[in-house]
Amino acid sequence: MAGKKRKKTLRTVHVNAGAGYDILIEPGILSYAGEHAARVCPKASKAAVVCDRNVFFPHAEPVEGDLWDAGLSCVQLLLEPGEEHKNIETYSEILAFLAEKRLTRDDVVVALGGGVTGDMAGFAAATYLRGIPYIQIPTTLLAMVDSSVGGKTAIDLPAGKNLAGAFCQPALVLCDPYVLKTLPERTFLDGCAEVLKYGALYSREFFDSLTDPESVKKDVARVIETCVTMKRDVVEQDEFDRGERKKLNLGHTAGHAIERCSAYRVTHGSAVAAGMAIMARAAAKKGYMPEEEARALEEKLKAFRLPADTEFTAAELAKAAMSDKKASQRTIDLIVPRRIGSCEIVRIDIADLQDWIETGLTW
Repeated sequence: MAGKKRKKTLRTVHVNAGAGYDILIEPGILSYAGEHAARVCPKASKAAVVCDRNVFFPHAEPVEGDLWDAGLSCVQLLLEPGEEHKNIETYSEILAFLAEKRLTRDDVVVALGGGVTGDMAGFAAATYLRGIPYIQIPTTLLAMVDSSVGGKTAIDLPAGKNLAGAFCQPALVLCDPYVLKTLPERTFLDGCAEVLKYGALYSREFFDSLTDPESVKKDVARVIETCVTMKRDVVEQDEFDRGERKKLNLGHTAGHAIERCSAYRVTHGSAVAAGMAIMARAAAKKGYMPEEEARALEEKLKAFRLPADTEFTAAELAKAAMSDKKASQRTIDLIVPRRIGSCEIVRIDIADLQDWIETGLTW
């Protein structure tokens, strides 16, 4: 370890939730995963690296090599990629693997991959032996700016997305902007949808600074830091999603419905983008948001080559959304934009959801 040289480009965002943890953002930090893991989990002798097959070849070698260098014995589980595998069968497979490899409560799970891997590995860590430490190493922009932070872990059930899960904060999050260069462009754009969401929620200035995908690539470490700082502030205020944290679901009610209706052929970022546009148009038509603000959001999505509409009908989307985890039997909370940089939670009767979606499908 002493022979490694590194530039001082580390950005740190500390989260005061759970036991407290850091989000470290630095190009090349994957090659230092071991020293950071050993620091936050000093009793660990074994690390279980859970990653999907698409991530293994470009990224697992430096991570596992450094874990070994730091004195952690590595075991590895490769998962099939894709939302369709974020289910109870894969969750059970992870639990069986951890038991077979005899991980103890002092050991650590390392979630290496995108949001699907992070959600599943985190949920398994939260429930194996009633909870063992886990480290998030997100390898997509979407996971870096959103799903790896905040301690939400989950799997999907046949009835809907993320219906079984636990709140369990990670011990550490490591974000390496270098890995984003290996992403397919479509996957990178999916992450941009979540980046734009943070601007639409909390900062017109940040929103306006994002002009196209190249503007994100040009200063991606700053973009990641800005987004996770916004999320950190929300998570510290509302760790268990009872109030302010619900706003992070902007675009997600319709977005999750689009994912489900498409049998997850529409990716999460694209679905959320369309969901934000639907909600902005509905907000404008119902008098919550100036029309020019809604059109500005829609045009921004198009500038990022993200969808602003969907092929599914309001009836289809409303039916799919009825199973959404945010819905009770009688009401559902919608995140409604007032202007770019400000949204509010509006509780509506579940019977009115189809009308809201219908209103927002087109101008």
